[in-house]
Order: sequence, then C-alpha cells, then structure tokens
Amino acid sequence: MNLSEQQKRTLLNKDRKERIVSPFEKVLSQIKMHTQLILTFLGVSLGILLGFTLRSANLSSETIMIISFPGDLLMRMLKMLVLPLVVSSLITGVAVLDPKASGKIGLYAICYYILSTILAASLGIILVITIKPGDKETKSEVGEGTAKSTITSQDAIMDLIRNLFPENLIQATIQQGQTYYTYEKSNSIIKSSNSSVLSNDDEKKKWNFKYNDNTNILGVIAFCVAFGMIISSMGRKAEILLHLFLVLNEITMKFVKIIMWYAPFGILFLVSGKILEIDDMGNTARKLGLYMITVILGLMIHCFITLCSLYFIITRKNPFKFYYGCLQAVITGFGTSSSSATLPVTFRCLEENLRIDSRVTRFVLPIGSTINMDGTALYEAVAPIFIAQLNGRSLNFVEYIIISLTATVASIGAASIPSAGLVTMVIVLQSVGLPVKDISLIFAVDFFLDRIRTAVNILGDSIGAGIVDHLCKKDLIHQNHDIENQIDNDI
Repeated sequence: MNLSEQQKRTLLNKDRKERIVSPFEKVLSQIKMHTQLILTFLGVSLGILLGFTLRSANLSSETIMIISFPGDLLMRMLKMLVLPLVVSSLITGVAVLDPKASGKIGLYAICYYILSTILAASLGIILVITIKPGDKETKSEVGEGTAKSTITSQDAIMDLIRNLFPENLIQATIQQGQTYYTYEKSNSIIKSSNSSVLSNDDEKKKWNFKYNDNTNILGVIAFCVAFGMIISSMGRKAEILLHLFLVLNEITMKFVKIIMWYAPFGILFLVSGKILEIDDMGNTARKLGLYMITVILGLMIHCFITLCSLYFIITRKNPFKFYYGCLQAVITGFGTSSSSATLPVTFRCLEENLRIDSRVTRFVLPIGSTINMDGTALYEAVAPIFIAQLNGRSLNFVEYIIISLTATVASIGAASIPSAGLVTMVIVLQSVGLPVKDISLIFAVDFFLDRIRTAVNILGDSIGAGIVDHLCKKDLIHQNHDIENQIDNDI
C-alpha cells in the first residue's frame, strides 16, 4: 500500500515538473521537432539570395558548374532511391490489401486524379482568356520561335501506351521509348521521249522507334501493380517474397532519412546554380511578365482554393494543417524541380507527419507522381492559348474544350522530371493547329514556373492520398480486424 502511494506521489511530482515549462524551452522543442523543415526552408532562401548576389560577378560556365556540384549530388542521391522505392512500395501496397480494398483505393484515386486535373486545366483556360497575356506586340518583342517537332498527337498517345507494356523490364528501369521520323530521298525515273532522267527530289517519311536514357516509370508501375496483385492472390505461398519487398521498402526509407540531413545543403547550391545559368533574367521577365503572372496566379488559386475545397468538402478537416505536414516535401520539390526525385520525402512527410496509412501511400503516391500532374495540366492549358494570342488567332469554344482534354492527357504523359511539360505540350499545340516552333518562346521562364508547378503537383498527390485515406479508413480498419482474427485462429 505504501509503495503504491509513493508511486502516486512520484507521478504527481513528474506531472508538475512537466507542466512548468518556460517559453524558451517550448520554442526550443519546436525547433528540434521541425529542424529538417527549417533547414530546408533556409537552404532554398539562401540559395535564391546567393544566386542573385553572384549574378553580378559574370561567372564562367565552369565556375557555375562547380557551384552547382553539391546540388547535383543531391539530385543523384534522390533519383537513386526512386526506383527501389516505387518498386517496393507499389508491390507491398497492392499485395497487403485484399482485392476489394485495393479496388476501392484505385477507383477513388483515379477519380480524384481525373477531377483535379480537369479542374486545373479548366482554371488555366479561364485565366488566360480573362487576363490575355499574349498579343502581337509581345510577339514582336520576344521574336519568332525556333523549336521543331515532327511528332504528332497520335504518336505521343501511342508512345504512352507502348511504354505501359515494356518489352524488357530491365531496360524499362533505365530507358523509355519514343517515336521519331527520318526522311529518305527516293529516286524516281522520269521518262521522256528520247531518254530517262533519274530524279531524287522526293522524300519518304519513315517511322522509327528509339529508346532515350530516362526511366520508363509508367512501365515499371504497370508491372509492379500486376506483380503485387498476383502476390496477394497467392496468399501464404508468396509470404517470403512479400517480406523481401517490405524490408526493401523499410531500408529505402532509412536511406531517405539519412539523405534528408544533406538536402538543405544540396538545395542551397542547386537553386543558386540554376539562377546563375539564366541569361538576361530582367529582360525576359519584362517581356513575359504577364504570362508568368497568369500561370502563377492559376497555380496559387488551384493550390489554395480548388485543392483545399476538395479536401475540406470530402474529409471535413483543416487543409492548411495538412499542408503544413507536407511542407518539407513541397520545399524540396521547389528546389529539385522533380516530383519523382521528391517522392521519398513525400512518403516520409505523409506517413510520419500526417499519419496516413502506409497501405494508401504505397499505392497512391507512386502512381500519383507519374499521372497526377495538376500544375502541369494548368501550365499546358495556359501556354497554347498564350501562343495563339501571340499569333493573333482567336480560338472557338470547341477548340478550348480540345485544349482542356488534351492538356489533361498530356499531363499524364509528362514524365516526372524537370521541364517534361514542355515536351508533351507538342500534343496540345498540334491538337488545335498552333505552331509548335513557338514553344521555344517560353523556354526562358520555364526554370521558375517549373519549380512552382512541381510544388503544386506534389501538393495534389498528397491531398489525393489524404482524401483516399479518409474514404477507405473503415475498410482498412476492417481488414486489420480480419488479420488479427486470422492470427488468433492460427494460434
């Protein structure tokens, strides 16, 4: 009895000591809790400051390369982890779910991806029509475009489907296929009354298919989803293989934790190096300033109104608390300009900060980082109409609908790598007969816009995971109970 009373007094004394905490200690505890977030934010801020400060020094390309070197190392480390993370997370995410739960998660995720992407593209069209950033006077200032492309919309869509089914899985981890055309001169014989003349004026267009050095992430995802479903259907026979991928996923996440301590330092030099690479920034901003404002305004409205409204209406939770939880992933995405490279950080933020079920994140995030590109869809809707305005061409309602739909499809086909949206924009331009060469006019400002739309892409993926987790919460809890009952029966 005396012992229990002493224990109660000890506990009471501990509670009193814990309650008496100075404001300084509270601030210190918050700094310790969010050390990596603060360091990442400082890295981006100092990188911008350093980049603009050094621009006046007119550094050589070799010096800029040396400054960018620590940032290049960070990109290499993050990209190194993308493949093992996607493979292990998708296979385990699908395999540990029963068919009913995985079907439900997949259905909710696809519906969210389609809805958010169409909303983003539609918002971009409304803004660019309202603000009208392009006119013929702007065209005379920025000059003529020089980009060329022989790829059609049909080729791009067929390449997307081809890459979904890679002929060699090992090759898919390092290369993805793309259509290209060659032109061969064909000899034709022109007969006259006296003789025959050999002519080689005719050119024959020949279809070819080549592989570029870039991971075919769509093909890898398709294989991993099918592989995980088969493991799930095999039950206990495949338990050893499932545990292998579970351990691989855990090892990869431990790698991420280590790399994240280097990330602020790498982001600092990555951002400053990119700023130093831009030629004549002030003149470019003056010429395309209204276009940049239109895109940035659209991205901000989509981020803070559209996505927030979707999250609040479905979950009835505060979206800004959710945003705070994934802030480190957003800042890292801004620094790296790649949602794919930021994927390891996004996993960590959602699972550790926001307590999203790992079965949802493993299924939703890898697919979302590839096909759910809200920022890219908005950008690819604004840019073609801006180019149409530059050329003095007025588009009708049907053409706006075509741009909205093709921008949605093109954003799905955009690889989650820096500036990939510029490549897939060819599809959108060709769908309404706009000059492809004028894409080069917006190259100069893509460095900055690409970073903002990458951050929005990451927020869109994260919000999607949060919504799917909320909608499937009961099914996941029910599955946990079934597993516990099965273990009890086995015992």
